[in-house]
Amino acid sequence: MRIAQDWHATAFNQATESSNQIHSDEMAQAYGFKGALVPGVTVSSYLVHPAARAWGRDWLSRGMAHIEVNRPLYDGYPFDVTLTDVTDSSYRATLVDQEGTHCATGVIRLNDEIPEPPVMRGDPVMKRNQDIPPVSHDVLERMAREGMHALPARWSAEHNMSAYVADPGAMAPVHRFDGEGLANTAFMLGLTNWVLAGNTYMNPWVHIQTDSQYYAAVERDTDLLVECAIEDLFDKRGHQFVDVMVDAYVRDTGGAVMSTRLRAIYKLRPPG
Repeated sequence: MRIAQDWHATAFNQATESSNQIHSDEMAQAYGFKGALVPGVTVSSYLVHPAARAWGRDWLSRGMAHIEVNRPLYDGYPFDVTLTDVTDSSYRATLVDQEGTHCATGVIRLNDEIPEPPVMRGDPVMKRNQDIPPVSHDVLERMAREGMHALPARWSAEHNMSAYVADPGAMAPVHRFDGEGLANTAFMLGLTNWVLAGNTYMNPWVHIQTDSQYYAAVERDTDLLVECAIEDLFDKRGHQFVDVMVDAYVRDTGGAVMSTRLRAIYKLRPPG
């Protein structure tokens, strides 16, 4: 097994057209940020890149990651991912930007024993152009009681998350479409964002933390189904948070590919 190594790259915002306008300069600056935030799922992919590069398909079949995004990372900012406590199957990672800000941390590991995978519940599937209620505590409480809609998704080279850096050739070989083209972390964790945002309209909102277990690599042009359930709601320092359990499956077979607990700020405290 290869040893994961530090790496250096430049941040890339693939979500400039997102309905979550925290990824636009205008909205982000209104909330006191310097500019558009690089998606938390993309920041997470930077912490996982050394694992994907060193362990390849093994990482995508039995890897786990605990990732916290603590500070914003901005488009075009150079950054370093520094590893500590490195073994042939695990490491701790810290992402530091060009200004010395510690933006994110992660604990990455290959599991010898994989937890029991989730089983698809059969939640109702989202329909195109269905009504999406604006987010509120009451709306999320109702969804926690009554359940949520499942998100259909497709991994392909055409997806805006098909690359997590501006130059796709700089990605881990296992994710490049001139190679295996397996789904990357930005897309996989992006599923947690999109299924939540597909059930309730949030703008702006911020992806904060994930605990993920992977069960199988997602091959190119694979159709997925993503189910979610709300686990907790709480306030902290004026922000309103939600914890959501998200499970992703191959749509045709029902085989689990990922299980993730997402923490997000669904409503930021007012600007100023």
